[in-house]
Amino acid sequence: MNAGVRGGTAPSPESGARGTGFDTTSDTELLRAHAAGAPHAFAELIRRHNDHLWQTAARVCYTPEDAADSLQEALLSAHRNAGSFRAESGVRTWLHRIVVNACLDRIRRNRAQRTVVLPPDVWPEISDHADHYGRIDVSIVLERALFRLPPDQRAAVVAVDVEGYSVADAAELLGVPVGTVKSRCARARQRLKTELDSFYTEGNRM
Repeated sequence: MNAGVRGGTAPSPESGARGTGFDTTSDTELLRAHAAGAPHAFAELIRRHNDHLWQTAARVCYTPEDAADSLQEALLSAHRNAGSFRAESGVRTWLHRIVVNACLDRIRRNRAQRTVVLPPDVWPEISDHADHYGRIDVSIVLERALFRLPPDQRAAVVAVDVEGYSVADAAELLGVPVGTVKSRCARARQRLKTELDSFYTEGNRM
Protein backbone atom coordinates (compact mmCIF):
# COMPACT_ATOMS: atom_id res chain seq x y z
CA MET A 1 0.00 0.00 0.00
CA ASN A 2 1.22 3.49 -0.69
CA ALA A 3 -0.46 5.88 1.72
CA GLY A 4 1.52 9.10 1.87
CA VAL A 5 1.14 12.05 4.20
CA ARG A 6 -0.63 15.08 2.83
CA GLY A 7 0.81 18.41 3.89
CA GLY A 8 2.53 16.82 6.87
CA THR A 9 -0.79 15.95 8.49
CA ALA A 10 -3.30 13.43 7.19
CA PRO A 11 -2.41 10.41 5.08
CA SER A 12 -3.74 10.75 1.55
CA PRO A 13 -5.47 8.04 -0.47
CA GLU A 14 -3.38 5.97 -2.81
CA SER A 15 -2.73 7.39 -6.23
CA GLY A 16 -5.09 6.08 -8.86
CA ALA A 17 -8.01 5.67 -6.44
CA ARG A 18 -10.40 7.57 -8.65
CA GLY A 19 -11.77 6.38 -11.93
CA THR A 20 -11.33 2.70 -11.15
CA GLY A 21 -14.96 1.67 -11.71
CA PHE A 22 -15.72 1.19 -8.00
CA ASP A 23 -18.05 4.18 -7.62
CA THR A 24 -21.16 2.03 -7.06
CA THR A 25 -19.44 -0.79 -5.18
CA SER A 26 -20.31 -1.13 -1.47
CA ASP A 27 -17.65 -0.82 1.22
CA THR A 28 -17.93 -4.50 2.08
CA GLU A 29 -17.56 -5.51 -1.54
CA LEU A 30 -14.53 -3.24 -1.88
CA LEU A 31 -12.83 -4.77 1.15
CA ARG A 32 -13.53 -8.29 -0.09
CA ALA A 33 -12.28 -7.36 -3.54
CA HIS A 34 -9.07 -6.02 -2.02
CA ALA A 35 -8.63 -9.20 0.02
CA ALA A 36 -9.04 -11.15 -3.22
CA GLY A 37 -6.28 -9.11 -4.86
CA ALA A 38 -8.20 -6.49 -6.84
CA PRO A 39 -5.97 -3.48 -7.53
CA HIS A 40 -7.18 -0.04 -6.36
CA ALA A 41 -10.07 -1.46 -4.29
CA PHE A 42 -8.48 -0.51 -0.98
CA ALA A 43 -7.49 2.91 -2.28
CA GLU A 44 -11.10 3.61 -3.21
CA LEU A 45 -12.25 2.48 0.23
CA ILE A 46 -9.82 4.80 1.98
CA ARG A 47 -10.73 7.66 -0.35
CA ARG A 48 -14.30 7.36 0.94
CA HIS A 49 -13.39 7.35 4.61
CA ASN A 50 -10.08 9.19 4.81
CA ASP A 51 -11.48 12.44 6.23
CA HIS A 52 -13.44 10.66 8.97
CA LEU A 53 -10.48 8.47 9.92
CA TRP A 54 -8.13 11.43 10.00
CA GLN A 55 -10.48 13.40 12.26
CA THR A 56 -10.72 10.38 14.56
CA ALA A 57 -6.93 10.13 14.82
CA ALA A 58 -6.60 13.87 15.36
CA ARG A 59 -9.09 13.78 18.25
CA VAL A 60 -7.36 10.95 20.07
CA CYS A 61 -3.69 11.79 19.50
CA TYR A 62 -1.80 14.61 21.13
CA THR A 63 -0.16 15.99 17.98
CA PRO A 64 -0.81 16.03 14.22
CA GLU A 65 2.42 14.07 13.77
CA ASP A 66 1.24 11.30 16.08
CA ALA A 67 -2.17 11.31 14.40
CA ALA A 68 -0.59 10.95 10.96
CA ASP A 69 1.71 8.15 12.10
CA SER A 70 -1.12 6.34 13.89
CA LEU A 71 -3.39 6.60 10.88
CA GLN A 72 -0.62 5.30 8.63
CA GLU A 73 -0.12 2.31 10.95
CA ALA A 74 -3.86 1.69 11.10
CA LEU A 75 -4.27 1.75 7.33
CA LEU A 76 -1.36 -0.64 6.90
CA SER A 77 -2.96 -2.96 9.45
CA ALA A 78 -6.32 -2.78 7.71
CA HIS A 79 -4.65 -3.35 4.34
CA ARG A 80 -2.89 -6.48 5.59
CA ASN A 81 -5.78 -7.88 7.62
CA ALA A 82 -8.68 -7.23 5.27
CA GLY A 83 -9.27 -10.96 5.01
CA SER A 84 -10.17 -11.07 8.72
CA PHE A 85 -13.20 -8.82 8.24
CA ARG A 86 -16.37 -10.80 9.00
CA ALA A 87 -19.01 -8.14 8.26
CA GLU A 88 -20.23 -8.27 11.86
CA SER A 89 -20.14 -4.48 11.73
CA GLY A 90 -19.82 -1.92 8.95
CA VAL A 91 -16.48 -1.42 7.22
CA ARG A 92 -16.39 2.18 8.49
CA THR A 93 -16.82 0.93 12.06
CA TRP A 94 -14.11 -1.68 11.53
CA LEU A 95 -11.70 0.96 10.23
CA HIS A 96 -12.62 3.38 13.03
CA ARG A 97 -11.83 0.75 15.64
CA ILE A 98 -8.44 0.01 14.08
CA VAL A 99 -7.57 3.73 14.02
CA VAL A 100 -8.59 4.31 17.65
CA ASN A 101 -6.56 1.33 18.82
CA ALA A 102 -3.54 2.44 16.79
CA CYS A 103 -3.73 5.91 18.36
CA LEU A 104 -4.00 4.53 21.87
CA ASP A 105 -1.12 2.16 21.29
CA ARG A 106 1.07 5.01 20.06
CA ILE A 107 0.18 7.20 23.04
CA ARG A 108 1.03 4.34 25.37
CA ARG A 109 4.36 3.77 23.65
CA ASN A 110 5.26 7.43 23.72
CA ARG A 111 4.44 7.85 27.40
CA ALA A 112 4.02 11.51 26.55
CA GLN A 113 3.61 13.82 29.53
CA ARG A 114 0.71 15.68 28.03
CA THR A 115 -2.80 15.70 29.38
CA VAL A 116 -5.68 13.75 27.90
CA VAL A 117 -8.88 15.77 27.93
CA LEU A 118 -10.83 13.71 30.45
CA PRO A 119 -12.88 16.42 32.21
CA PRO A 120 -13.61 15.51 35.85
CA ASP A 121 -17.14 16.96 35.57
CA VAL A 122 -17.97 13.99 33.34
CA TRP A 123 -17.60 11.80 36.42
CA PRO A 124 -19.22 13.32 39.55
CA GLU A 125 -17.66 10.66 41.76
CA ILE A 126 -14.23 11.92 40.69
CA SER A 127 -15.03 15.62 40.89
CA ASP A 128 -16.29 15.07 44.46
CA HIS A 129 -12.65 14.57 45.44
CA ALA A 130 -11.30 17.42 43.32
CA ASP A 131 -10.10 19.44 46.34
CA HIS A 132 -7.90 16.56 47.43
CA TYR A 133 -5.91 16.62 44.22
CA GLY A 134 -4.68 20.17 44.31
CA ARG A 135 -1.04 19.02 44.61
CA ILE A 136 -1.06 16.62 41.69
CA ASP A 137 -1.78 16.64 38.01
CA VAL A 138 -4.95 14.56 37.95
CA SER A 139 -4.92 14.42 34.18
CA ILE A 140 -1.61 12.54 34.15
CA VAL A 141 -2.94 10.02 36.65
CA LEU A 142 -6.05 9.54 34.54
CA GLU A 143 -3.92 9.17 31.43
CA ARG A 144 -1.87 6.40 32.99
CA ALA A 145 -4.97 4.71 34.35
CA LEU A 146 -6.60 4.86 30.93
CA PHE A 147 -3.97 2.58 29.47
CA ARG A 148 -4.52 -0.01 32.18
CA LEU A 149 -8.11 -0.50 31.07
CA PRO A 150 -9.11 -3.53 29.00
CA PRO A 151 -9.20 -2.59 25.31
CA ASP A 152 -13.01 -2.75 25.05
CA GLN A 153 -13.48 -0.42 28.02
CA ARG A 154 -10.74 1.91 26.78
CA ALA A 155 -12.28 2.17 23.32
CA ALA A 156 -15.72 2.94 24.77
CA VAL A 157 -14.60 5.60 27.22
CA VAL A 158 -12.34 7.23 24.63
CA ALA A 159 -15.19 7.39 22.13
CA VAL A 160 -17.62 8.92 24.63
CA ASP A 161 -15.45 10.96 27.01
CA VAL A 162 -12.46 11.88 24.82
CA GLU A 163 -13.89 12.03 21.31
CA GLY A 164 -17.25 13.34 22.51
CA TYR A 165 -19.53 10.89 20.68
CA SER A 166 -22.97 10.22 22.09
CA VAL A 167 -23.48 6.75 23.53
CA ALA A 168 -25.65 5.84 20.55
CA ASP A 169 -23.03 7.02 18.04
CA ALA A 170 -20.25 5.26 19.94
CA ALA A 171 -22.29 2.05 19.89
CA GLU A 172 -22.63 2.30 16.12
CA LEU A 173 -18.95 3.06 15.63
CA LEU A 174 -17.81 0.23 17.87
CA GLY A 175 -20.38 -2.22 16.56
CA VAL A 176 -21.90 -3.07 19.94
CA PRO A 177 -25.29 -2.41 21.61
CA VAL A 178 -25.92 0.87 23.41
CA GLY A 179 -26.17 -0.98 26.72
CA THR A 180 -22.73 -2.46 26.17
CA VAL A 181 -21.18 0.97 25.66
CA LYS A 182 -22.89 2.24 28.82
CA SER A 183 -21.68 -0.69 30.90
CA ARG A 184 -18.14 -0.50 29.52
CA CYS A 185 -17.97 3.24 30.23
CA ALA A 186 -19.35 2.72 33.73
CA ARG A 187 -16.76 0.04 34.50
CA ALA A 188 -13.99 2.17 32.99
CA ARG A 189 -14.98 5.22 35.01
CA GLN A 190 -15.13 3.16 38.19
CA ARG A 191 -11.64 1.81 37.53
CA LEU A 192 -10.38 5.35 36.89
CA LYS A 193 -11.98 6.49 40.16
CA THR A 194 -10.32 3.61 42.00
CA GLU A 195 -6.98 4.63 40.49
CA LEU A 196 -7.43 8.19 41.71
CA ASP A 197 -8.57 7.06 45.17
CA SER A 198 -5.51 4.82 45.42
CA PHE A 199 -3.23 7.64 44.38
CA TYR A 200 -4.83 9.97 46.92
CA THR A 201 -4.47 7.38 49.70
CA GLU A 202 -0.80 6.85 48.90
CA GLY A 203 -0.28 10.61 48.79
CA ASN A 204 -1.69 11.02 52.27
CA ARG A 205 0.77 8.46 53.59
CA MET A 206 3.73 10.40 52.31
